[in-house]
Amino acid sequence: MAQEFVNSKIHPGKVVVFIKPTCPYCRKTQQILSELPFKQGLLEFVDITATSVMSAIQDYLQQLTGARTVPRVFMGKDCIGGCSDLIALQQSGELSKQLADMGVLE
Repeated sequence: MAQEFVNSKIHPGKVVVFIKPTCPYCRKTQQILSELPFKQGLLEFVDITATSVMSAIQDYLQQLTGARTVPRVFMGKDCIGGCSDLIALQQSGELSKQLADMGVLE
């Protein structure tokens, strides 16, 4: 069930972030991404604490990405990592470029 749940959320042409609302790194990731002009419906934050299979979701995220921690940021089918990876992309100017190349920004 966890694998199906995660796979159903990840789509080409969409940015999906798996989060826990109480996590400060998740909140920072949400803040950074929410400040960008995403087209309607192309940015999704998935609260894994709202599911009954949170631990299994984290286990599957580890299989997919090599890390069990959240946030896990997917740009299309590719995981870019977590909060520090997102900040590094933002600081280098690559984040906006990659999102523009994906066609998800206004």
